[in-house]
Amino acid sequence: MVGGLCARRLARRSRSALIAALTVLLVQTLIVWNFSTLDSGEERENAGSSVREKRDRVAGNKAAGNDYFQRGFQRQAAQHLPPPGRVTSRHIQQPDGYYSHRPKEKSRVDSNNENSVPKDFENIDNSNFGARSQPHRQSVGATNNKQREHLQEKAHTQQQAWRDNSPSLGRSSNEVLPVGHQSLANGNNASYPDGQGIVGSPRQHYHASQAQLTQPQHRHQHPQRKQVTPATLEVTYDQPPKCEISGKEAISALSRAKSKECRQQIAEVYCRHKEGQLMPEKVARYCPLEGKANVNVQWDEDSAERFPSNPVRIAFVLVIHGRASRQFQRLFKAIYHTSHFYYIHVDQRSNYLHRQAQALASQYPNVRVTPWRMATIWGGASLLTMYLRSMADLLAMRDWSWDFFINLSAADYPIRNNNQLVAFLSKYRDMNFIKSHGRDNARFIRKQGLDRLFYECDTHMWRLGDRKIPEGISVDGGSDWFLLNRMFIEYVINSKDDLVTNMKRFYAYTLLPAESFFHTVLENSIYCESMVDNNLRITNWNRKLGCKCQYKHIVDWCGCSPNDFKPADFHRFQQTVRPTFFARKFEASVNQEIVNQLDAYLFGPFPQGMPALNSYWENVYDEPDGVASLSDTQLTYYHSFSRLGLARAAASLQGNPNDHSCRYFPIPMGHPVSVHLYFHSDQFQGYLVKHHATNMATSKLETMETWVAPKKNFKLTSPPTSTFSRLQFAEIGTEWDAKERLFRNIGGLMGPMDETVGMQKWNKGPNVTVTVVWIDPTNVIAATYDILIDASAEFTHYRPPLNQPLRPGVWSIRILHHWSPVAEIRFLIAPLAYNKHQPIRQEDALKSHNGPVKNSYMEQSFHGLNPVLNIPISLAYVEQAKRNAALTGPELEHWLDSLVGELWEATDVCAIGPTACPVMQACAKSPWSSLSPDPKSHLGPPRADGRIR
Repeated sequence: MVGGLCARRLARRSRSALIAALTVLLVQTLIVWNFSTLDSGEERENAGSSVREKRDRVAGNKAAGNDYFQRGFQRQAAQHLPPPGRVTSRHIQQPDGYYSHRPKEKSRVDSNNENSVPKDFENIDNSNFGARSQPHRQSVGATNNKQREHLQEKAHTQQQAWRDNSPSLGRSSNEVLPVGHQSLANGNNASYPDGQGIVGSPRQHYHASQAQLTQPQHRHQHPQRKQVTPATLEVTYDQPPKCEISGKEAISALSRAKSKECRQQIAEVYCRHKEGQLMPEKVARYCPLEGKANVNVQWDEDSAERFPSNPVRIAFVLVIHGRASRQFQRLFKAIYHTSHFYYIHVDQRSNYLHRQAQALASQYPNVRVTPWRMATIWGGASLLTMYLRSMADLLAMRDWSWDFFINLSAADYPIRNNNQLVAFLSKYRDMNFIKSHGRDNARFIRKQGLDRLFYECDTHMWRLGDRKIPEGISVDGGSDWFLLNRMFIEYVINSKDDLVTNMKRFYAYTLLPAESFFHTVLENSIYCESMVDNNLRITNWNRKLGCKCQYKHIVDWCGCSPNDFKPADFHRFQQTVRPTFFARKFEASVNQEIVNQLDAYLFGPFPQGMPALNSYWENVYDEPDGVASLSDTQLTYYHSFSRLGLARAAASLQGNPNDHSCRYFPIPMGHPVSVHLYFHSDQFQGYLVKHHATNMATSKLETMETWVAPKKNFKLTSPPTSTFSRLQFAEIGTEWDAKERLFRNIGGLMGPMDETVGMQKWNKGPNVTVTVVWIDPTNVIAATYDILIDASAEFTHYRPPLNQPLRPGVWSIRILHHWSPVAEIRFLIAPLAYNKHQPIRQEDALKSHNGPVKNSYMEQSFHGLNPVLNIPISLAYVEQAKRNAALTGPELEHWLDSLVGELWEATDVCAIGPTACPVMQACAKSPWSSLSPDPKSHLGPPRADGRIR
């Protein structure tokens, strides 16, 4: 009897608990449904259609590596089944995954010209960037409409094929693989040859694999989804091509070129090449030697002590770009001597640095800036043109009597002093120092792409097909950093012989021509016996990090770039096995300590207590650049930073509400004067914004500089334990640099249309799987995925393909291990106060600030995870977000400043010029200010010995 009574009571309690649980679930479902239907206007529906069509188009293209991964997984998944864990089993009943697309890379013109072929470049294969040119029945030119339409479809297909074909170097264990596309065992970690591995399971979130998570190299098609047929791109010309364009690579280039002028030039170059009018078939060789000469030179450290009686004079050609003016000034200071000459070329897009270079040149009679400027790109023919033009200018300067030509960039730095360099070159004044590839010549030609035809236009190096190497000469190449004597320069510039004339023709249509032109001319000319296979430099090559094919957006090829030196590399500069006088690359915004060490090694220790020794400033905006040079996101943040500074100044006087001497109001429609990045001890300290404001006590205009520092936004939610202690740090940002392992958008200034990347830094330890959850400001789970971290992984990064615009506000990222919190990151997606550099209108604000269409960041919904992760869903959040999305003017600025204030703080404000605020210090006396003394990069008059440093 008692047992039956207890059973009935338990049954009633179970029914009550079940009803309560179902009620809670129903309420949550209604809230989520209501949230997802808030934005149902026609305009947003159209936007959603556009987003879906774009996603479906990209998803329809399968990357080269995906079949390999899928086949390999199917073969070996059954052989590698670890026991299911908590992460694996949590969502085993969720059958549907979503189908990812490869997020679009942000196109960025890069003028950083680096060597493409380091010693261990052999593993990179460029053969699958596009098929080699073959005869084709269809043609571009005098064709009928049907033929033209058919050809345009083929051009688009070739374009997509080229984009999807990525070198085998990129197919590593660092891939991101979504799950849910097929029924797989839970938690599998299949192993592959070469250490490759993937994972898969049918749960509702991504699986990302171990070390450096790169952009997904895969596409997935839903078997029941109707694929969107992309619109064909009409290829138009001012004049029809003079030949039938049948090569696949040329057709692909024509379909991708943006301007009509560029397409016209590509067609003309292709037709001239096809008719045999472009490339020389045979070139004369004038070198009396068979094979390559290589003069052996010796480095004697003591010889520098005996300064030559007839020292050589050097013409330094400084090829610079970007905004790192202080680093450039340190280089100039280290190499300057009144006996030498300095000719500076500043990239056409670097106006700020050009102004700085002109100011520098005005101080010294032996310094000049080129009166012309070019926009050089990595691998482009424009770089060789720039060098040849600079050489011609130097020869025409009758008042500059120089003996050697040396090219340097702002990323170079000397590792021997000026006297040592002059003593060495004076001993070998008839030699030419140029570094060759040092490998099989046929293999070098293939890897360097010398047997391919290229053409540069629209700031892109287009690959147009195959070509033959001219007969009669030996083609050579290597580094594009060299030291050449005047005699050889005069020959290259002034000679009209068959070799020089035809090599200029040949290399005008060559990838990375500066890495081969001077080598080939020297080796085949009468000066071949003067060749020394050493460019007197150390370059910091790291194939694992530097060969990421990071220039595919500007060149139809795959290349490498050297890494920045760090303090641990200092011992490499002290070797004396071979003559070396310069090293590269150095980047003060990455690490300035190595430059300080090298500077002290060359010139002696810095004075005790020298100010700003460990500080570094780099300009990111200057008023003469114009606000058009800024993005709306940057402009929004910089104005908010200025207002935070004014609030900081007002708070500096406490107690007297009637004292307005430190109260200011911003200039209506005024913009910041300048913006700098500020680093101390190689750590980012924040932004320095120089701006105007009107003092409320005097009604006078004052200029001040505000230091805005980032607040700590990463925290470990639990102390490291023996079971999980691998995570060091995590960050969200944009413009991830996989080579230097940092975000180039320093400080993470992000807006609704930015493509965010999640990065994690790890200690070494046992293999581990973590879950990453992205949560928007209204507690909607935007994305979740797993990362498999192998024992040796140091960094992982991944960009989830989130639908845009992202909802403005403070986002959070949770990192979980077995669904237990490990760490949390907060980051800001700022609402835009400007649209096209004008104050944003409500119509545009609603488009940008309402979040993605139907509040869906992905095709798959993750709202079922909210109760699991204890993340509440509230209609109040949704309604407030909707109200905020409509804000403009002062209300928008107030909301913006409150958000920025959560992750940034105005640390200090200083005055530039007179001020009515008694507690505001002068910027010249504020050690953090960009206007404070910086002796290490300050340029003064030459001393009696001809040097500055």
